[in-house]
Amino acid sequence: MRLVLDTNTALSALLWKGPPHRIVGLAQAQGIVFFTSPVLLAELEDVLGRSHLAAAVAATGLTTAQLMDRYRRIAIAVHPPSVPAVSRDPDDDHVLACALAAEAQIIVSGDSDLLVLKEHRGIPILKAADALNRLIGD
Repeated sequence: MRLVLDTNTALSALLWKGPPHRIVGLAQAQGIVFFTSPVLLAELEDVLGRSHLAAAVAATGLTTAQLMDRYRRIAIAVHPPSVPAVSRDPDDDHVLACALAAEAQIIVSGDSDLLVLKEHRGIPILKAADALNRLIGD
């Protein structure tokens, strides 16, 4: 299964123990492959470095750089040739472009600007809990 996690979902997977974290934990057993892009990696690194998340980052026992290294080890970076203008939030179009370039089967997001689309070119856009249920059921 080929998945793209939006930035906030990837952030949640790295910092907390909810559904995004469980999805990442299933990766090896379920044959899940995660995809990202240079733009999404830069955004994740920026968000991880924000002061309001310092305590959550510290609670992991890892630095921002170590968390980024961990994510880079589980996510394959693709380089989308173009970014479609689809979402209400142009930043979210990078998630869609990544999913297309990766030939993803699911986009996992908690972002209402993406979720309102429900799917993009046949790729379902699901909340983490819904994606987890689908993965466990497969």
